[in-house]
Amino acid sequence: MSTALTLPSHPARRWQLPLGVLLALLLLVLWRYQATAVAMVDTWSRSESYTHAFVVPPIALWLIWRQRDLLRTLQPTPAPLMLGALVVLVALWTLGDMVAVNAASQFALVGLLVALVPAVLGWQVTGAVLFPLVFLFFAVPFGDFLTPWLMRMTADFTVGALRLTGIPVYREGQQFIIPSGHWSVVEACSGIRYLMASFMVGSLFAYLNFQSVRRRIVFVILSLVVPVLANWVRAYIIVMLGHLSNNRIATGVDHIVYGWVFFGIVILGLFYAGSRWAEHPVPASAPSAAGSRAEVVVAPHRWAVVAVLAAIVLQGPWWLQRTAPAGGVAVPPLVLPEALAAGWPQAPAIATTWRAAFASPTIELRQAYARSGATVGVHLALYRSSGGANRLISSSNVLVPAESHEWNLMAQGLRPVQVGAQTTTWRTHHIMSADDIGVLGRPRLTVWQLYWIGGRLMTSDVQAKLHQARLRLTGEPDDAVSLLLYAEERDGQRADALLQGFVVANFDILQRLLSQANAAR
Repeated sequence: MSTALTLPSHPARRWQLPLGVLLALLLLVLWRYQATAVAMVDTWSRSESYTHAFVVPPIALWLIWRQRDLLRTLQPTPAPLMLGALVVLVALWTLGDMVAVNAASQFALVGLLVALVPAVLGWQVTGAVLFPLVFLFFAVPFGDFLTPWLMRMTADFTVGALRLTGIPVYREGQQFIIPSGHWSVVEACSGIRYLMASFMVGSLFAYLNFQSVRRRIVFVILSLVVPVLANWVRAYIIVMLGHLSNNRIATGVDHIVYGWVFFGIVILGLFYAGSRWAEHPVPASAPSAAGSRAEVVVAPHRWAVVAVLAAIVLQGPWWLQRTAPAGGVAVPPLVLPEALAAGWPQAPAIATTWRAAFASPTIELRQAYARSGATVGVHLALYRSSGGANRLISSSNVLVPAESHEWNLMAQGLRPVQVGAQTTTWRTHHIMSADDIGVLGRPRLTVWQLYWIGGRLMTSDVQAKLHQARLRLTGEPDDAVSLLLYAEERDGQRADALLQGFVVANFDILQRLLSQANAAR
């Protein structure tokens, strides 16, 4: 009769080799992808919306430590098929790095750290620590794209609630006036920081206090909905406190303090309600003796093979860099002409304090042209080989910074313009001075924007990113240009009509100017 192989009598010995391999691979990831990790930590420290991410790694480690008794009973077994997941994640990181989509590269980095656990320790071990591993994804700074929507909805609710209260409101965009003063819904009022913190803490609470999947899902959904609703109510209360006190309270730093106090009360109330339906954890059962006797001792060479193959996969982006053709980055001799089409000579710049915020372009040109007393401003920002540190499609390149107190972005849209047989769609932005809200004649600007990426015209950020990725993967130049046309709208003058006439008259000249950038490479 054959004798079944048994597990080693000392669990610590059973775990020494796989834990050593896992630790070595985790350190390799953090070393090779350290720029992405540092960028994540930098975002945590700079943005209050993601300060909570500092506690995510230690909480995840603590959650894993809580499972130590169960883990001692399990046999680590490598899962070589997870090497395929590593390949996909490395490809995602490479693509995100190429097109400067930080969220993609950062999710890929955390995904690599998480995927190494089943790859080295197996699915049984991974199942025992699944939530702590998924919890690590809260470390990725993600969700800023929700901020404009949250700001708009907060303004909508606040203005609507004020009107229901009987207070007259005059509104322009995210700013509004009531009889006692002027208020503005800025980025800090969006509630994004409440939402992100509540989502993270709510998920942790659900995991620790509920056992059924249904209850956990319901509580996580509540942790997303409640902070949004609470932020709307908070904004209304802040405005009412300022209004009823003749702006003596809730208009300075105490505005923020009251907000956090209110948010804290709401979250504590949510947790208290959740604790009423808490479920006691079911003790994890250890593997049966029969099952343990059936376990086969894993040969050490299996971990060695997984470690070597995983290390090779993790080096993928740097192998690509070594084989990529090297080339210099020449600066093209671009100059905006002194005159464009007939009737559009160079003119003094538009008298405005507005400036588009573009970070470190290779070339930045500004010029103004006039016809019949109407002036159009032209702004061109070129990023040569934008796969480098400076990229055109970036959160730092905006028309109106979120922290701006001078200008507000009122509306955006798309406008097709036909020039000959060609129809080009421009992205339109309507910008208004933040000063003297409600005053007639305050400065207003209409800005049209177009991207020129590797010889193609486009308006979508996503389309531009994908096109740049294709260009870089095929080794083609991925030079990127932002072309802005802007004009003032005063005294009933329609800036859109002026800009359309300018485009129809001068678009061929502007296209030839953009083509010079590619020809000069």
